[in-house]
Amino acid sequence: MSNIATIANRDTVADSLSGLTDENQSWLGLLMQNPSADETLFDGLHLFLDRQAEAQFLNALKLQRCGEWLGNSAPPRLQVRLMEAAKSSQHAAYTAFREGLVSSGGLERAYPKARI
Repeated sequence: MSNIATIANRDTVADSLSGLTDENQSWLGLLMQNPSADETLFDGLHLFLDRQAEAQFLNALKLQRCGEWLGNSAPPRLQVRLMEAAKSSQHAAYTAFREGLVSSGGLERAYPKARI
């Protein structure tokens, strides 16, 4: 599993998030299971979101699906950092990504509300 962390870089992660094919989803799933690759994963996520923010055409549906997939697939230890990344800018690309994360309910599953 440590081999995945060594071959991963932020460009590879950003490209995988951009395509999000079944193969990319499998690879990203393995990457998310490895805590030593967390920094690479988030560097790639920020690069992906920055590229989408700079694009001439904003594909909000693609960003929402990416956020929803990450929210459903990421382990609980990553959920707060995913939401922090989604809230790091007020650009529409980040907003669309955040909407997908919220609709996935990943943060609520990872940290359920306390019953009072």
